[in-house]
Amino acid sequence: MARPYHPPVSVGRFDIDPDIRVAQTLPARVYSDPAAFALQRERVFARTWQYAGHDELVNVAGQVFPFTLLPGTLEEPLLLTRDGDDRLHCVSNVCTHRGTLVVDGAGHLQQLRCRYHGRRFGLDGRFHSMPEFERTANFPSKADDLPAVPLERLERFLMVALAPAMAFDDVATPLRSRVAGLPFADLTFDPAAARDYLVEANWALYVDNYLEGFHIPYVHSSLAATLDYGAYAVELERYTVLQLGVARPGERAFALPKDHRDAGRSIAAYYFWLFPTTMFNVYPWGVSVNVVTPLAVDRTRVSFLPFVWDESARGEGAGSGLDRVEREDEAIVEAVQRGLRSRLYDRGRYSPDREAGVHHFHRLLAEFMNG
Repeated sequence: MARPYHPPVSVGRFDIDPDIRVAQTLPARVYSDPAAFALQRERVFARTWQYAGHDELVNVAGQVFPFTLLPGTLEEPLLLTRDGDDRLHCVSNVCTHRGTLVVDGAGHLQQLRCRYHGRRFGLDGRFHSMPEFERTANFPSKADDLPAVPLERLERFLMVALAPAMAFDDVATPLRSRVAGLPFADLTFDPAAARDYLVEANWALYVDNYLEGFHIPYVHSSLAATLDYGAYAVELERYTVLQLGVARPGERAFALPKDHRDAGRSIAAYYFWLFPTTMFNVYPWGVSVNVVTPLAVDRTRVSFLPFVWDESARGEGAGSGLDRVEREDEAIVEAVQRGLRSRLYDRGRYSPDREAGVHHFHRLLAEFMNG
């Protein structure tokens, strides 16, 4: 039997009360309305910092690495380069003549040359030359350079933004200060262990799930056996959430120096979330970068990218068994997506003790979507 037709709901304005004790969660339509997803494209994703890769992608002068920023959402062709003076750049990968992609694959180049009509650029994106343009008036101009894209580093990781609404330091400082002294210089990317997961759910549902340990005893039996649920803690900053996973006695934890802020605590994991789509999970063995890529209003790709500084610690504690934990998260998030299609549900409430991170995310999302 055919289901009744319900026309799309206008996104409309919505608010999240700053007092978590009385606040209601996101309206269900935010997770399912294509109009909401379209609004997020420009108001959220284009205005925030996104993960672009790690520094080894372009660590030698002349290296270039083309990539698409948030495929399925922004679909922005970009290019990482390192010029002859060893300076790192991110520029548009779209030729300023007729819009062709300039670079097709990673490699080493002395110049960027468009294969369509031969326009050339320096590795910093500046226009160099163009055949058959001798009689073109007022040429070249600044508009003929490849547009530069804001690029920043967070330890070994590269972050970019098309039109950032905030300074990168406002996003990165809490993480930098908390993990200062850890051996980031020793990190090695392990491509064989990298995984992509396709989740049949809205990207914000995945973030909701990540930002609370409330579900751990119910969904993740293996993780619950390593973490002290009663000591689980959440810290909020303007554009970030930090969850502190505290190890049970006998489980693997960081060996922190006496002057560290968390000295004396058995920290099993630092779970950092950067608004809106990037997670840095710091374990005794290294860092798992989780990149959330919204593909459609109800489909999300989650990439697990492992960077290792201590291989011997990978099989122990909260940082082990990540594939199992991810698949458990995937199943529960997809179940929520199906539930949100109900005509009988609109908004829920928060646990002030366990869902402060989710509440913080919802406030940020409302702020950006409301413009």
